[in-house]
Amino acid sequence: MIRVLITGGKGQLGQCLQSISNDFKTLDFVFLGSSDLDISKKKEVENYFSKNHFDYCINCAAYTAVDKAEEELELAKKVNVTGAKNLAIACKKNNSILIHISTDFIFDGTAKLPYTEEDTTNPISVYGKTKRDGELAIISNLPQHFIIRTSWLYSEFGSNFVKTMLRLSEEKKELSVVDDQTGCPTYAKDLAEVILKIINSQSKKFGIYHYSNQGEITWYDLAKEIFKQSNADINLYKTDSNTFKTLATRPKYSVLNTSKIHSLLKLEPIQWKKSLEKCLKEIK
Repeated sequence: MIRVLITGGKGQLGQCLQSISNDFKTLDFVFLGSSDLDISKKKEVENYFSKNHFDYCINCAAYTAVDKAEEELELAKKVNVTGAKNLAIACKKNNSILIHISTDFIFDGTAKLPYTEEDTTNPISVYGKTKRDGELAIISNLPQHFIIRTSWLYSEFGSNFVKTMLRLSEEKKELSVVDDQTGCPTYAKDLAEVILKIINSQSKKFGIYHYSNQGEITWYDLAKEIFKQSNADINLYKTDSNTFKTLATRPKYSVLNTSKIHSLLKLEPIQWKKSLEKCLKEIK
């Protein structure tokens, strides 16, 4: 059996991994939340790894409150940078492979074409900077790593844009959503399957990979499709980032080029509308 540790096991990606874990019979999973293992504490991580052997560690633990990070820099750094570094060091010492989840927010959003893994990072928010620094900490401490950057993650678990839109459609008669930020949503269950396929493939082609569903849309487009598929009775309007002010600056364009991971795992691209449909059925 291949032993797999999931940190951040109670977040939405961790819960998605748990929900499909029975489909992967050759893998033996351990799911830990932050109360079980605080990855920002080096000694705690060292002790846990010295007492338990894992072939893989999937790091889903992250500080993801994009706006709050602007005011909580130290806390964001503690989880996203120190935590990632601690896991990388522990994985190296114990000969484990680390699969770390990163984000489209490590880019500045000035591109005109989907970002490749080789494109220069230039984060424009505290959250993006801490996630980029977490990547660098892993790269400098552990050769045996997969860093998977994803975008606009949602699922039937936790808090996310899709569930917020469904809630607002029941509370409001009308809603304005930004139409000047372009990216691609990712159903966390699709990402979870990709991660476990990497483990099953036992690939040693370590490095950075991008994964999202397929298509280029704005948040307005996503909201419109959520309301269409869920038959919501709400009037939807377009707005822009200048009108809808937030503490953190978001990338204007953060579509990810996913051809590298599709080639590695011989995957068929999944269109975002199909994945949204799957998720909405799960929520219902």
